[in-house]
Amino acid sequence: MQKEVTVGNVRIGCKPFVFIGGPCVVEGVDTTLRISEGLKHITAKLNIPFIFKCSYDKANRTSVKSYRGLGIEEGLKILLKVKEEFDVPVLTDVHSVSETGLAAGVVDVLQVPALLSRQTDLLVACGKTGKPVNIKKGQFLSPQDIRYAIEKVESTGNFQIMVTERGTSFGYNTLINDFRAIPIMKRFGYPVIFDATHSVQKPGSATGKSGGEPDFIFPLAKAAVATGADGIFMEVHTDPSRALCDGENSVALADLPRYLEVLKRIEEAI
Repeated sequence: MQKEVTVGNVRIGCKPFVFIGGPCVVEGVDTTLRISEGLKHITAKLNIPFIFKCSYDKANRTSVKSYRGLGIEEGLKILLKVKEEFDVPVLTDVHSVSETGLAAGVVDVLQVPALLSRQTDLLVACGKTGKPVNIKKGQFLSPQDIRYAIEKVESTGNFQIMVTERGTSFGYNTLINDFRAIPIMKRFGYPVIFDATHSVQKPGSATGKSGGEPDFIFPLAKAAVATGADGIFMEVHTDPSRALCDGENSVALADLPRYLEVLKRIEEAI
């Protein structure tokens, strides 16, 4: 039987699907608050449970010259402001054991990035905080192998776990999606989220940064809901062309309502 994960007043693992969305990284107070306010309004109108996502630091950018964020101290202050002003749960990445305690003091969900999904110490440290943990399946892992990452968090006595599918490496600079992964990972008993925006990423393909194919975000999201995903994860920005990180793999805030309306109808149909 699949467990439900509770994040504030959001239940994950039952209908309706949860929407986890926000900009890739904290760019500043005004942009972050504007996007979070817009997302809360859109999801509330559609009656879709919502978790705001944003990273205070992106430690795995392609180039040392790439924008990483404002850092943990300033970034967490802004994420706390989102929580307090809009009363929404917040998710953020953690990249090292030393970050987990600080982040857990502010946010509601700790996320283990895909490229770190085999890092035992990080998974265990996240579990020990007692916070819900979202494990992004590495691009190099089979869906069957995510169970070992799950077991590392479970070893701490923490069973508030989600796993996220975000594509599989296919040669150089390309990801593909095998939608068998969703029902396979659901067999481990935890909610499965589908990251529709990172799934269209073309890692390292754009001269020192990752490119992307945003035209495929919506088709992949529709397939994921039809396959039984418990949540949809998307990078969202007011203007993806101006985003400081992952704009090539982001959804424009203005386009999101029509996407979510269709995803709701698909879920209702199945």
